[in-house]
Amino acid sequence: MHNKIIIPLLINVLFTFQMFAGGFQVNLQGQKQTGMGHAGIGLALDNAALVFNPGALIFVDSLGSFSAGASFIIPRTVFLDPNSTYVAQTINHTGTPLSVYANFKIKKKSPLTFGFALYNPFGSRVQWEDDWKGQFLLREISLKTFFYQPTLSYKITEKLGIGVGYIFANGDFSLRKGVPIQDSLGNYGEATLAGKATGKGFNAGVYYKLNEKFSVGLNYRSAVKVKVENGTADFSSAQTVSQYFQDSTFNTQLNLPFMASIGLGYHLNNKVKIALDINYVGWKSYDSLNIDFAKNSDKLADVASPRLYKNTFIFRTGLQYQISEIFCIRAGAYYDQSPVKDGYLTPETPDSDKIGVSTGFSIAFKKWLYIDASLLYAEGLKRTDTNLETQFEATYKTKAVIPGINVGIKF
Repeated sequence: MHNKIIIPLLINVLFTFQMFAGGFQVNLQGQKQTGMGHAGIGLALDNAALVFNPGALIFVDSLGSFSAGASFIIPRTVFLDPNSTYVAQTINHTGTPLSVYANFKIKKKSPLTFGFALYNPFGSRVQWEDDWKGQFLLREISLKTFFYQPTLSYKITEKLGIGVGYIFANGDFSLRKGVPIQDSLGNYGEATLAGKATGKGFNAGVYYKLNEKFSVGLNYRSAVKVKVENGTADFSSAQTVSQYFQDSTFNTQLNLPFMASIGLGYHLNNKVKIALDINYVGWKSYDSLNIDFAKNSDKLADVASPRLYKNTFIFRTGLQYQISEIFCIRAGAYYDQSPVKDGYLTPETPDSDKIGVSTGFSIAFKKWLYIDASLLYAEGLKRTDTNLETQFEATYKTKAVIPGINVGIKF
């Protein structure tokens, strides 16, 4: 019986990176772009092109620039029991993903520009009350990841640019789950897992100006293989079964998905820019998860768990209106398909198709100083599912409000 309890408890733990990525994927790598539905593959808006399209970076109109910004994710998830009136919701926490970008040319007319990006593509925190109905699946999970990306962008002609960046990724996570075994006082046990991970990949792009009005961009961000080595698994359990659940370490390898994108930019006139992006995300590579524990027992074996994710599309559109030399406004929207098939939904980040709407503005105080701000509202469609491994039946509804700000200088 304990084997059937503990293995489902641990199977989903190290899938944390994927679950945060696909479960409630809110990309926040540029405040201008976020204000336009996070679209920007086909426009050279600013140095956030380091992430959106390195090929467009060379067309950013300055000798160099530096910017730093952050977003503030304010999420809320509600759980409803399909078979009763029971309701639970997550404890409020605010996530603060950041972005720091720098780029420079040796001289103004140089066809080559250098850049560096530091950003958080995945990172959040989900916490339920310790005694909620799904406590044996999840009590709390926290994830932080950092991508470091040195980049080169080269202008082949006055209309064509290419760029490539090397990605080094690292991160850490922690997770708590209840163990459905009681001690003599009636208290349930708990499993606490934590780990650090590193990986590498690349980000490449092509940008082309068809004419004065149209531009097109292609971007490919590779899958990033993330290795977790010597993660820790700590258990508190009843004395009578503690020999089966000894503290241990574990190793595993996770794959963050590739993203292939095409973007179209349209300059309606000297005041209005319109963006349309389509992202194709390679979640299908996550067909299984393997976990190797250093200490095994009759009740704690290594894990090979099916995932069967599917590839998905994200559709984005947005516009920018330049009101004056110092002030412009933005608006946008997107539709993000869920990669999680029926039967694989979990409370880590209860996933469904998502809709987002956004707005934003920029103020240029000087020719060299500017501030960007954005506000995004994202909502997951209501979804009911029964997990095939745990048989946990649930209805989830998730939403998030995300303001953000960025300060930059040009030189």
